[in-house]
Amino acid sequence: MKLLVIGSGGREHAIAWRLAQSPRVQKVFVAPGNGGTALEPGLENLKLDSIEDLADFALKEQVHLTVVGPEAPLAAGVVDLFHSRGLRIFGPNRACARLESSKEFAKAFMQRHGIPTAAFACFTEPQAAHAYVDARGAPIVIKADGLAAGKGVVVAANLQEAHDAIDRMLVGHLMGDAGNRVVIEDCLEGEEASFIVMCDGEHVLTLATSQDHKRLLDGDRGPNTGGMGAYSPAPVVTPKVHARVVREVIQPVMAGMAAEGHRYCGFLYAGLMIDRTGAPRVLEFNCRLGDPEAQPILMRLKSDLYDLMEHAVECGLDAVEADWDRRAALGVVLAAAGYPESPRKGDPIEGLPAPVEDVRVFHAGSTLANGKPVTSGGRVLCVTALGDSVKMARDRAYHVVDAIHFEGMQCRRDIGHRAIEAR
Repeated sequence: MKLLVIGSGGREHAIAWRLAQSPRVQKVFVAPGNGGTALEPGLENLKLDSIEDLADFALKEQVHLTVVGPEAPLAAGVVDLFHSRGLRIFGPNRACARLESSKEFAKAFMQRHGIPTAAFACFTEPQAAHAYVDARGAPIVIKADGLAAGKGVVVAANLQEAHDAIDRMLVGHLMGDAGNRVVIEDCLEGEEASFIVMCDGEHVLTLATSQDHKRLLDGDRGPNTGGMGAYSPAPVVTPKVHARVVREVIQPVMAGMAAEGHRYCGFLYAGLMIDRTGAPRVLEFNCRLGDPEAQPILMRLKSDLYDLMEHAVECGLDAVEADWDRRAALGVVLAAAGYPESPRKGDPIEGLPAPVEDVRVFHAGSTLANGKPVTSGGRVLCVTALGDSVKMARDRAYHVVDAIHFEGMQCRRDIGHRAIEAR
């Protein structure tokens, strides 16, 4: 059968690669895909832009199931459109996707349904926002309300940084429409973790835990990015913490959406801050797999991903379990020169290895020029490896990283440091 994956990032490369491993899958189309998906056996890139064109293609080609990778098509209502045309698709509809497309909606939803999160306030006027920050103090977090490709959050260490962030969003409009409203919230302390589940509207299937690294530079310094690397599992999510997250966060989201008249089907990502007592609080929700969390998680998945998604769209996740490789997985993002502010494009990518069972290079910001890969975006590659420990996975990943080159390449050298230091 034929499948369609919507998106162009490393997450979509990993999803499409894993779906293509299913013996029941004939071909996986990726729209628009990237340089890596263009070279991956069993995958075919499509140059389609609009959600209407994607629905037309799915009907014409009799695509059995479509999987939505990134947030923008979800916010645009691609799932609603596909359902209206009788097409099967895995992802939350537009109403549910507001958990990610509007920080204000997400915070109010958590408040309505008793989901633990930081205290907050929302503003459209800079003067009121500045006054709130002065009254609240620093550190404090300033967030663009809308979608900002992972770069709409400023963790301000002092009042000047907070005021500058407010001015960039509400006065300078550097985030565009996404920053016309800001959410200002208290800065939580603890250790972050990514908790991702598959939902079918009634049941949830928890995926392997993970932790990503948002800051550009080693030691968690520099600007926030879409993510510079990730590893799985995350030791901070102990069995006790895992149970609390399901009970206090995931189940209330499902129940809350149902109470408000919406069936949540798709991935649900809870970005968490876990304090020293093991209490989880929600930093953000995403309505998709994380990127770069998807790459190590899907490297560890031994179950048939297509089979899991088939059960999800049929509201049957209670009948399946996911089987995981006992090994750890770790991914290192290689970013373009100038990322995250102004990434450079068009640099040749050299030294890419042939894929092997325990190391794969997933592409994100790449395209083909004369049949050879060149950079085309901010986060270019994610080198992902398996190992008997996080340290072994890290050593294997960096061994491959050291052989890859493109002009101005940036990467962190400390991915996985929390897990390794905790041992």
